[in-house]
Amino acid sequence: MQAYKEFIYYWLMDLSGREMFSKVLTTLIVGTTIITVAFICFFICKRLFISIIHRIAAKTVTEWDDILVKHKFFHALAHLVPATIFYMGAGYASDYFPLLEGYFLKISNIYFLGAFIAIVNSFLNSLNEIYDKSFSAAKERPITGVLQSIKIVFYFICLLILISILFNKNIGTLLTGLGAAAAVLMLVFKDTILGFVASIQIGMNKLLKVGDFIELPNKNLDGTVTEINLTCVKIQNGNKTIISVPTYSIVSESFINWDGMEKSGVRRIQRSIKIDMTSVKFCDEKMIESFRNNPIINKNLDWNFSTIEKPTNLGVFRRYLEEYLRVKPIFDPSINFVVRYLQPTENGIPVEINVYSKEQRWVEYEKIQADIFDHVLAIVPEFELRVFQNPTGADFKSLVTEND
Repeated sequence: MQAYKEFIYYWLMDLSGREMFSKVLTTLIVGTTIITVAFICFFICKRLFISIIHRIAAKTVTEWDDILVKHKFFHALAHLVPATIFYMGAGYASDYFPLLEGYFLKISNIYFLGAFIAIVNSFLNSLNEIYDKSFSAAKERPITGVLQSIKIVFYFICLLILISILFNKNIGTLLTGLGAAAAVLMLVFKDTILGFVASIQIGMNKLLKVGDFIELPNKNLDGTVTEINLTCVKIQNGNKTIISVPTYSIVSESFINWDGMEKSGVRRIQRSIKIDMTSVKFCDEKMIESFRNNPIINKNLDWNFSTIEKPTNLGVFRRYLEEYLRVKPIFDPSINFVVRYLQPTENGIPVEINVYSKEQRWVEYEKIQADIFDHVLAIVPEFELRVFQNPTGADFKSLVTEND
């Protein structure tokens, strides 16, 4: 480089005979040469080195190299070549214009810093995707939040380095000065810090993973988790809209995770109907005989009424529901199979069905519930019971018609 610079300088001196003109033009020519060589080397590196790596990655069976190519890791790595050339040639003008050396060093250092940021960013993005695709624990323990926290710390350090390069300040001095601004930084990065802590809690305690169906009662939200990162959890609703919820709110507030239901292989049906208490009565012989002779009830009902002391129509109805549901193959009778009464209220006595369906798919599950309660509502009059319902306009109209 020194010999080339001197050759240009003396050649220009011979041509013009002016020293300042020769120094300025020599500086421009040599600087242009350095820039040209740097980007020619960068172009060659991209065309040859990176293209060869891409071809090798496409032929290998491993997936991690394809992911690195996808996130342009090797492309970012190639920027180290011109950055190194700029750094090595930064002092070429020191003989003629000593002040320029400092500026050229700053530019080359900033280029180095930018290349380093691109390399680390690409590597962390690749690492996240490799982890998600290669490890089965990735859904239960995502590292997206952790990697985003590392990025924030890394960017903050790079910002300090950039300031130290631009203003020729020592990093230690900058860190000392930041002590006074710590309170401001805490306010600025409050959500980020809370999100970082929440991400660790979610990952370590296996509270949540991508693909889980969750409910947030306090926010009246439910949907499937599509992404968990440092600042938010993205939830897809049934209408395919996406809602972003702060990550720390998942930990600070209560939520319902349906993952346990999916793993159990069953889904609970827990619903009730309210029976008018004035329709409850003891069964007489005529009623019992009608129960035995009625093919709708007798199909699943074969009890010895003599063993029941004064059975009531509500008690028979409850036992009928138990038998009706027990013979259904869609239900698992080994898990809390219960038909029970709840606390009576001014709206009647609720009869609750609490069974577990082997069908978990939402549409089919809702059809099963609908079929059950279609049958329950239709069979209630067979037991001379009435379902409680608040009076409607039609009830008052029929009452007026009867009085007329």
